[in-house]
Amino acid sequence: MKSRFLVTAAMVLMIGATCYAQDVIKDTEKAAKDTAHATKKAAKKTGEETEKAANKAVAETKKAAKATANTTGKAVDKTEAAARDAGHSTAKAADKAGEETKKAAKKTGQEVEKGAKEVEKH
Repeated sequence: MKSRFLVTAAMVLMIGATCYAQDVIKDTEKAAKDTAHATKKAAKKTGEETEKAANKAVAETKKAAKATANTTGKAVDKTEAAARDAGHSTAKAADKAGEETKKAAKKTGQEVEKGAKEVEKH
């Protein structure tokens, strides 16, 4: 009877160990599936967030490029206006210098005539 009891106890232990091992295998498989699902979900979310960030960067780059173009256009307009103003100022200065030169030449001519008349008198 002892041997039957020992055999029966051994069989119960073996069946229990097998059942317990199957539970562990099932738990491991479930954990692996859950991990794969979570990883897939996280990868998808990361991809979406990366795409959003890239789209935002593109939009901000376009805004910056447009602002730079507008600023550059304004600077060109101001430079053009300044060049026109400088051209007008230069023309005015040249006209004034020409007038002054003309006056000086006329005065010099008059002085030379006056001097010549003085020389003739003597």
